[in-house]
Amino acid sequence: MALVLNPRMAATEPPPVMEARRWISGRTFPADRPLLNLSQAAPVDPPPEALRQAMAEAVLNDPAAHLYGPVLGMPELRAQVAHDWSAAYGGRITEGEVAITSGCNEAFAAVMATLAGAGDEVILPTPWYFNHKMWLDMSGVTAVPLPTGDGLLPDAEAAARLVTPRTRAIALVSPNNPGGVEYPADIMRTFLDLARRHDLALIVDETYRDFDSRGGAPHDLFADPDWSDTLIHLYSFSKAYRLTGHRVGAMVASQARLAEVEKFLDTVTICPAQVGQIGALWGMRNLADWLAGERAEIIARRSAMEAGFPKLDQWRLLGCGAYFAYVAHDFDMPSNQLAPRLVEDQSLLLLPGTMFRPGDDPAGAREMRIAFANADTQGIATLFERLAAFGG
Repeated sequence: MALVLNPRMAATEPPPVMEARRWISGRTFPADRPLLNLSQAAPVDPPPEALRQAMAEAVLNDPAAHLYGPVLGMPELRAQVAHDWSAAYGGRITEGEVAITSGCNEAFAAVMATLAGAGDEVILPTPWYFNHKMWLDMSGVTAVPLPTGDGLLPDAEAAARLVTPRTRAIALVSPNNPGGVEYPADIMRTFLDLARRHDLALIVDETYRDFDSRGGAPHDLFADPDWSDTLIHLYSFSKAYRLTGHRVGAMVASQARLAEVEKFLDTVTICPAQVGQIGALWGMRNLADWLAGERAEIIARRSAMEAGFPKLDQWRLLGCGAYFAYVAHDFDMPSNQLAPRLVEDQSLLLLPGTMFRPGDDPAGAREMRIAFANADTQGIATLFERLAAFGG
């Protein structure tokens, strides 16, 4: 019997990280050149011991940790997010404007399910985060690419020219995945104004905000007293507290929007996992100093990346920040051929730019993403040694 597939699902590209893992599946690497895997933007270390202990105690002693909870998340965690975000951004956010989700990807899928359906359009700056594009493809929503050029910064005037009667939202990621760039506050404001003018939603995914190199609030969008008529904010606890396997994200939006989001969440996961939420709440209340240290370490690694690329002849740094460096190469092969070659010749796993752009965009063939957050000082030095040694 032939495999029966939804055509939209069949047309959706495979998950890029899983595709890249197939390049190393079953392969052994020389003892003097072990694999350096810089393909995935996720912490590989466990949460700090104190956080694990708090979660373990909840598993052993809190019966509610094993039960269904509220669809939109634990009230205590929602209230903590509302309090901390209000303080951080200089605005007013209430508990009723916060939802907890099973990771930030679910937050994006949930809010998109309330905004757009088959035949609608959503504007995504390119290079884009591939899971955003995948969800739109599965849903029959057209992802409209907004080129960002060498600076990797989106332009609101260029976005305005892409708005049609079918446009429902604009989605920004800052610090950016895959580009690493931090969007300036004035750019964020111009996009809020653009979205409001056209009655669109502005989705701001700040999964990596804890590793923003700038001091203070990265934008003032929540200070707008009418922010909830346009802005939808997404966040992930996975990166801040190393809770990747526990799948805890957050969404800040109007109460009216969250009433619709609740339908999606109740259908898909019923509620976010209790133990992960307990861990996220404990982290917010107890790990500020630890997280500041994590941020300092990531910023130091960013500096090492920025210092290394000018010394390479055939590589050019386009953007760098949070977990990512986004680079251009001068080799006589497209990046989707170059990436497997780097595995074979240098035991180095990176993702090609073709995974972050439309298939007809030639820029992807010249670009690569490097997720350096799990590379220590020696790992970054090894990266540059291997890039320099690669002859194409």
